[in-house]
Amino acid sequence: MGVFVDAQNMYHSAKNIFKARVNFKEILNSAIADRQLIRAVVYVIRTESGEEQKFFSALTKQGFEIKEKDLQIFWGGMKKANWDVGMAVDAIIMADKLDVVVLVTGDGDFVPLVEYLKVNKGCLVETMAFGESVSRRLVEASDYFIDLSARKNKFLIK
Repeated sequence: MGVFVDAQNMYHSAKNIFKARVNFKEILNSAIADRQLIRAVVYVIRTESGEEQKFFSALTKQGFEIKEKDLQIFWGGMKKANWDVGMAVDAIIMADKLDVVVLVTGDGDFVPLVEYLKVNKGCLVETMAFGESVSRRLVEASDYFIDLSARKNKFLIK
C-alpha cells in the first residue's frame, strides 16, 4: 500500500474546524493497519521563515517521506501552496507497485485520480479526511472513506 498525504488540506481543515492540529502519526498508523506499507509520502509547503522544519523532522521520524515545495507569493500579496498535480503524478507512478492507495485529503480535485487508479491501475482507493470538509464527490468515488472526525481524540491534537 501507499499513503499520500495532502498536509495543507489536513492542516487547514483541523485548524479551521476544530482549532486543533492533525496527529499525522495516528493517521499513518490507522491507514497501514495490518498491511504492508511500500511508501508514505507527505506533501508540505516550505515558507521563507523556515519555522516548519521541526514539523518536517517530526514527520520524517514518524515514517513519512517529505516532499517540499516553496510557498509562492504573487504580486499583490496573494499566496499559493498547491501540491495536487505532484501528489497525483506520484500516485500514478507508484500505482503499478501498489494494491491499495490511501489519499489523506478532502480535496475534490482528486476525483479523477481516484477514478484513474481504480479503472486503469486496478488499485483499491481509500480516502481519509474530516467529514466536515471532505468533498462528497471524493467520498463517492473512493472505495472506502475513513472519517477522521469520528475519532477526533485519536486524530487531533488540541
